[in-house]
Amino acid sequence: MIDTNSETFTLIIVPILVFFARVIDVCFGTIRIIFISRHMKNVAPIVGFFEISIWLFGISQIMQHVDNIIYYLAFGSGFATGTYVGIMIEEKIAIGRVIIRIITRKDTTALVKHMRSIGYGVTIFDGQGVTGQVKLIYATIERKDLGNILEIIKNFDKKAFFSIEEVHLVKEGTFPKNHHWRF
Repeated sequence: MIDTNSETFTLIIVPILVFFARVIDVCFGTIRIIFISRHMKNVAPIVGFFEISIWLFGISQIMQHVDNIIYYLAFGSGFATGTYVGIMIEEKIAIGRVIIRIITRKDTTALVKHMRSIGYGVTIFDGQGVTGQVKLIYATIERKDLGNILEIIKNFDKKAFFSIEEVHLVKEGTFPKNHHWRF
């Protein structure tokens, strides 16, 4: 049985719990913000409930041990670690869609044909860049597919310029049902 009144418990175990509580609550905060920005209004409050419940545990320990620097260090380093872990989780879950704009001087026939063959709607424009004629390609893609699409672009033209922007609402459109990514 654990002696909750022992010095070891107070100076080591509880600060470790505070650290991990803070990591988890900051991760939940990151996920909650993602859900809010993706208009997932039914899920965000549930995540927020768990986020604040865990935060309350951490802050209550700080308030009970207001004269102990170890708790402050555990709380602060838990926040920093939670921020990093939250960013990593956000990258992994990759919810939503992005629009990718590609600008290249190369003939885009093969690239456009390939992107369409894997199910993406692609829009092409002729343009004039600083150094001459260019092709502009626009496509709205699932965020989780971004790495694969960037690899396709790099294989097509290592010097292609591209920009990526979050999309908050998509109506209609063409999106792949299955993925055959190689170009």
